[in-house]
Amino acid sequence: MSSTYTSIEMKIQGVLEDKLMLLKGVSGAFRPGVLTALMGVSGAGKTTLMDVLAGRKTGGYIEGDIKISGYPKKQETFARISGYCEQNDIHSPHVTVYESLLYSAWLRLPPEVESETRKMFIEEVMELVELTRLRQALVGLPGVSGLSTEQRKRLTIGVELVANPSIIFMDEPTSGLDARAAAIVMRTVRNTVDTGRTVVCTIHQPSIDIFEAFDELLLLKRGGEEIFVGPLGHHSCHLIKYFEGIEGVSKIKDGYNPATWMLELTTSAEELALGIDFAQVYKNSKLFRTNKKLVKDFSKPAPSSKDLHFPTQYSQSFLTQSMVCLWKQHWSYWRNPLYTAVRLLFTTFMALLLGTMFWNLGSQMKRQQDLFNAMGSMYIAVFFLGVQNATSVQPVVAIERTVFYREKAAGMYSALAYALAQVLIELPYILVQTVVYGVIIYKMIGFELTLVKFFWYLFFMYFTLLYFTFSGMMIVAVSPNHHIASIVTYASYGLWNLFSGFIVPRPRIPIWWRWYYWACPVAWTLYGLVASQFGDLNDTIDNGQTVKQFLGDYFGFRHDFVGVVAAGHVGFTVLFGFIFSVSVMAFNFQTR
Repeated sequence: MSSTYTSIEMKIQGVLEDKLMLLKGVSGAFRPGVLTALMGVSGAGKTTLMDVLAGRKTGGYIEGDIKISGYPKKQETFARISGYCEQNDIHSPHVTVYESLLYSAWLRLPPEVESETRKMFIEEVMELVELTRLRQALVGLPGVSGLSTEQRKRLTIGVELVANPSIIFMDEPTSGLDARAAAIVMRTVRNTVDTGRTVVCTIHQPSIDIFEAFDELLLLKRGGEEIFVGPLGHHSCHLIKYFEGIEGVSKIKDGYNPATWMLELTTSAEELALGIDFAQVYKNSKLFRTNKKLVKDFSKPAPSSKDLHFPTQYSQSFLTQSMVCLWKQHWSYWRNPLYTAVRLLFTTFMALLLGTMFWNLGSQMKRQQDLFNAMGSMYIAVFFLGVQNATSVQPVVAIERTVFYREKAAGMYSALAYALAQVLIELPYILVQTVVYGVIIYKMIGFELTLVKFFWYLFFMYFTLLYFTFSGMMIVAVSPNHHIASIVTYASYGLWNLFSGFIVPRPRIPIWWRWYYWACPVAWTLYGLVASQFGDLNDTIDNGQTVKQFLGDYFGFRHDFVGVVAAGHVGFTVLFGFIFSVSVMAFNFQTR
């Protein structure tokens, strides 16, 4: 197997080749019940090899064969029988440890597994990874709240184990941990291997205790070439014997860490000093020939075996996927008061502020200025609440998108099920927000107390807050990161502000820009709010016209167009939600 990578950065760094080879001629076999360490100096290609084997590589070119039980690897099938514990422990912060495990098991175990059986299995996994006493603890954000680094690492392993995988890849499971925490994690890893699973870990400069927990080693040198593949033996005796048997290599000192000795010995500088190419030495060794025969034997299917096949891409149906994703989103929102409660408090504050500021102005329709004032109250409310909704939802979506990349790669659900849940969970919260705002402000400003007009006010405010929220989510989905999303957000809303029809009414917008007025959602909102409240009034104002006539001449608003405007609001909401969903499915800004 080999893996190559192309980049403009290579040219900048002075590399003239079109392709940089990260892995070269790597071969080997991983077996059940055997814990294999994947090691090498920095830049040797450990994580690259892990990503290639697990099917997580998003860039570059891959050549070679990967076989599972002698059959060619199919990524959709492989995702169902394998687990990948990433170096960065990525989890939804506002769910508990137990809920994280239940969520993973619910989506990844076969549908024929009953609920009680699934829960029993989760309990067993919690015992295995020593998380039982933390079952009700919130996961939290790394380094900010919730679980410690070591506890998050064990949760990462547990989340993969509840899928009951046959093969597990772990990228630096002890990275960033102290000696005690690393020992706990490695005990968890060892327990996992002892259940008969195939486990492969990348590891960087381990202690003697951690290194001796491994059964076999695949060692790479810089450039992605193998220099040792085989069993370590008791106290790493096979490894030491192999390297000490190479002419020119000095013996290891008593009590010295074999892992440190091996890594120091195989650096490029040491190779140059000794005049040895360890990759070539390995290719000429008996160990290489033994491994080649082993790989050849494992590349053939057993006579009575069949290639693994699943009738569907995902374990659960689309309906179940959507329901489970919505279940997790419900708990994530319910336990996130910084987002949900603060948004509601801000809405209440704005309602009281605007209500007292524009007190009873909605009932005073005797001058043009009265209309402008009433429209101003609507305009300010739309932008204050709408922009606040859009900007506050973006960090939530950005954090969950990182989790989504991991879960999608694990084959837990389709992107559409995730996007649908993210959209649906906002509906009840924004409904409560709209009702609170509408009930407070409607009477304070003095709008006409009729059921129809109150309904229209709530309708337009509800769909306005919805499309602002969905537009914020949409911008995150099409942006590579939260910072770029913020820039695009404020630029977009600046244009919406300009073409809303409040600063410059539609009849006075130059004809070549008037098309954008109809493409601006806020323009439709102001049209709907003003026309539904005042578009049918025949009261005469100070210029001699009726309110109805003035709105038609000055703003171009017609009361009989309110139904079309209402349909437009639904259209904008559905459009932004749809673009968010499609963008989640189409774009992957995670590069590996």
